Amino acid sequence: MNSAIVRALLVRGMLAGLGAGVLAFVFAYLVGEGPVDAAIAFEEANSHHAAGGEELVSRSVQSTAGLATGVLVFGVAIGGIGALAFCFALGRIGQFGARATAALTALAAFLTVYLVPTLKYPANPPAVGNPDTLDQRTALYFLMIALSVLLGIATVLLGRRIAPRRGNWNASIAAGLAFAMAVTVAMVFLPSGDNVPKGFPATDLWEFRMASLGVQVVLWAVFGLLFGYLAERVLEPKPTSVTQTAGLSVPAG
Repeated sequence: MNSAIVRALLVRGMLAGLGAGVLAFVFAYLVGEGPVDAAIAFEEANSHHAAGGEELVSRSVQSTAGLATGVLVFGVAIGGIGALAFCFALGRIGQFGARATAALTALAAFLTVYLVPTLKYPANPPAVGNPDTLDQRTALYFLMIALSVLLGIATVLLGRRIAPRRGNWNASIAAGLAFAMAVTVAMVFLPSGDNVPKGFPATDLWEFRMASLGVQVVLWAVFGLLFGYLAERVLEPKPTSVTQTAGLSVPAG
């Protein structure tokens, strides 16, 4: 794969990420803002400090322009990274076409970058979490991401090593079980990051975490489908119509 094709795929990956970010923003605004507002109301009702002054950014701006900017920038970023991962994976994880490889790449990224770390350190709304432990919880979360990604790469390598002897199906099952066991061990030994305050409504916490999960599902699913379509057009362009070419070459009788 030459640099021109990689560059074309990178641009299309970022465009696909932008498109996925638009739909993820719509989902986050419609589904996620309710639990966030409930968490902010809980925080204000239980705050023991006097109000500091006028907020620098209003809540309405945070929930619209601020949310859109964050989600779209994140979408473009993961689109570019996902495109580069696709370039590396194409042809190395099996004889899959562009669409299937894009879908598998998006699924693997969703599992390793988001789902597995979130099972250990789930997303929390604004009122949840001790500010004094923010740096520690952030470091633990990124450590879990790094471990998950490295274990995911090791799983692919293990599956490829076993496949010639055991077949693709058995190799996939064995590698998947090894990944699950390694992730379980990592989760057991890493410290917990749960800091839910007493009295915080369990329903609001559940709805916020489900909304966060939904945003990521929408983002990665749309990216995988959209980028697969765009990548296929780059890697497997439709040939010039044979019928039209033959028609032009047939001499007049």
